[in-house]
Amino acid sequence: MRFCRTGFFLLYCKQRDLKKEPESVSINLTPHNIPQDSWKHEAGTAAAQLIEEGMVVGLGSGSTAAYFIYALAQRLQSGLSIVGAVPSSTATAELAANLGIPLTDLDIHPVLDIDIDGADEIDPQLNLIKGGGGALLREKVVAYASRRFVVIADETKLVPQLGQRMPLPVEVIPFAETPVRLRLEALGASVQMRLLNGAPYHTDNGNVILDCSFPGGIIAPVDLEAQIRSIVGVVATGLFLGITEQAIIGGPGGVRSIGPVS
Repeated sequence: MRFCRTGFFLLYCKQRDLKKEPESVSINLTPHNIPQDSWKHEAGTAAAQLIEEGMVVGLGSGSTAAYFIYALAQRLQSGLSIVGAVPSSTATAELAANLGIPLTDLDIHPVLDIDIDGADEIDPQLNLIKGGGGALLREKVVAYASRRFVVIADETKLVPQLGQRMPLPVEVIPFAETPVRLRLEALGASVQMRLLNGAPYHTDNGNVILDCSFPGGIIAPVDLEAQIRSIVGVVATGLFLGITEQAIIGGPGGVRSIGPVS
């Protein structure tokens, strides 16, 4: 077994060739919640049907995206051909490579046909909070490089307003952590440095993450995004605003597709 760390999730991937032994490749995710994992699996499988011959595909990160990646690998094993896939984290790159998905990068393909990724919260306008797994910067780069961005999730991620359940991740260069923290607190945030095993968590880019909770949630996400991005030392926020075309949601009633509420 090979151990891959991605934020709060653990992916265990058999290093076998999917085309030779598809039955031997498995994905196990912890923490384990049987109904929720089933809904994620259904959403990921449905999203894989959006991939067409000859596409360049963005691959998200995290547990729900892993189900999509596995379903995409199964479609490739069944005969679908894509130009390549751009992973949004080192963990996703390793998982996709282990499953036989051809990888490329944004230098070779700066414009992608579609990007499919998970989310931590989804509001009625399909604005998102992402970054629970720590890959928010690369996820945002891949999403904005794509002609079409589709989010997949289980129904527990649907919220009436962003920030009421999940903190907002803000990726910051380590040198600027303290002054950025003070500026975020001045905006009304309760700020916690993200830790892993008691030490600061570092992203694939070598940065740290400040998780920001706002009393009452995020009332004006566009304004907040602009305010936080104006702070020197901030690299990216976990707010994904106005770019999601479609959400594929798994739940007890099956899979449904929703668009933004105007």
